[in-house]
Amino acid sequence: MLVPLEHVIALSAVIFGIGVIGAVTRRNVIVILMSIELMLNAVNLALVGFARAWANPGGQVFVLMVITVAAAEVAVGLGIVISLFRNRDSVDVEEVSLLKW
Repeated sequence: MLVPLEHVIALSAVIFGIGVIGAVTRRNVIVILMSIELMLNAVNLALVGFARAWANPGGQVFVLMVITVAAAEVAVGLGIVISLFRNRDSVDVEEVSLLKW
């Protein structure tokens, strides 16, 4: 039994909305990075749903590229978070502006 495309897109929209709310309302850099990852996964879910509905594997290939970009974003983001924590003893977003020279 296949899940209808409308349900997949609705779930993707709910997950994306949760990610947006988390990224906008939180001040912790780690929580913001997790919210961005949640938004990327919601987009991946929508792309896989469309690829299945239209019988086009191009969407699944694009999902692999998005996952690769997300992994690079996590690596760079966590490097920045570690640097911020070592220099300021905090992972608050307000402290990021203090990284200017």
